[in-house]
Amino acid sequence: MTKSNPHIRHTHRYLLCSLALSSLAFANDAALQCTLLSNNAARLACFDTVYATHFPPAAPLPTAQNAKPALDLVQTVSSSIDNKEATPILSTPQVVPSPTLAAAAEAYTPLSKLFDLDQNDPGGILTVRAHHPMYLLPGWFNSNPNYRMQSPTQALVTNTPDEQKKIEAKMQISFKTKIAQDLFKTRADLWFGYTQQAHWQVYNGFTSAPFRNTDYAPEIFLTQPVKADLPGNGRLRMLGVGAIHQSNGKSDPLSRSWNRIYGMAGMEWGKLTVMPRVWWRIPEPASDDNNPDINRYLGYGDVRLQYRFDNSQTLGSTLRLNPKSGKGSMQVDYTFPVAGKLKGYVQGFYGYGESLLDYNHKHRSIGIGLMMNDWDGF
Repeated sequence: MTKSNPHIRHTHRYLLCSLALSSLAFANDAALQCTLLSNNAARLACFDTVYATHFPPAAPLPTAQNAKPALDLVQTVSSSIDNKEATPILSTPQVVPSPTLAAAAEAYTPLSKLFDLDQNDPGGILTVRAHHPMYLLPGWFNSNPNYRMQSPTQALVTNTPDEQKKIEAKMQISFKTKIAQDLFKTRADLWFGYTQQAHWQVYNGFTSAPFRNTDYAPEIFLTQPVKADLPGNGRLRMLGVGAIHQSNGKSDPLSRSWNRIYGMAGMEWGKLTVMPRVWWRIPEPASDDNNPDINRYLGYGDVRLQYRFDNSQTLGSTLRLNPKSGKGSMQVDYTFPVAGKLKGYVQGFYGYGESLLDYNHKHRSIGIGLMMNDWDGF
């Protein structure tokens, strides 16, 4: 095999480098000529022509599939008044990065991901989705347990401190599924949700560790993506209506239940998310009403707030108040990353309605445990 001459190889390299440098030098000289052009468009075209062969074209930014327009409230109201009939106006969907880049661009907020406000979930309808937080609090401490359970229509039931310990476990499972999507002319979605919350006297050997109370809450609701500006650089992102049944499944005299119709909204101010909700209790016959005064303690609505920190921690709260009775409650939630989708979770509660059985008893409780579904927490 004939060996190549090292001198020839070096000569080739020298010639290639010389050609490359000459090409760049020519480009620089031509670019100087471009700067002499006074017309902005002509000058830009000149630069594009000079450097087109030296730099590869920029790859287009991938965009989200099935971008979902929101209902423009201001334009819809204005057009409906002018036309004297309902005239929904949809906003032009923003060009947002694909899901691989969405986290960096913060295009998809908690509200957007929870309710498909910017685009429909690829899973489509009838897939199980996160709803409210799913958590386990092995240590849930009540400083003031409810040893006397009663209501205006239910007889008194008493427990002793041995029968009901101050420390127990608290857990919640919650999911939803989309029944139908892009309804009407406004791209609304119909959902079914289910939440189950339990208090377990797991450390109580005196009564064989029973489940003290379990609340069941199936609901059906409709969400509508909307677009409207709010004071302080806020955005109204979503409006919704729904119906919910809540009961503890017990027999008299410990049975508690109520049915409500509610309206809600979703708003954002940067990393702060706010969800106010108002409800109306569906009346029941007096003979079937286990808790006729429940509105006195739980009020006629609530407000949920949640703030996302840059380090994946969140701080949230749920507030209720009946201005007439002065009774209500405050729940505070704090989450922090542990591993993967698992989060540490601290919950504190003060006021009435910590559970349906205790709707008319004031609790002071705190617990720590794990949140299972890597969700910021509404």
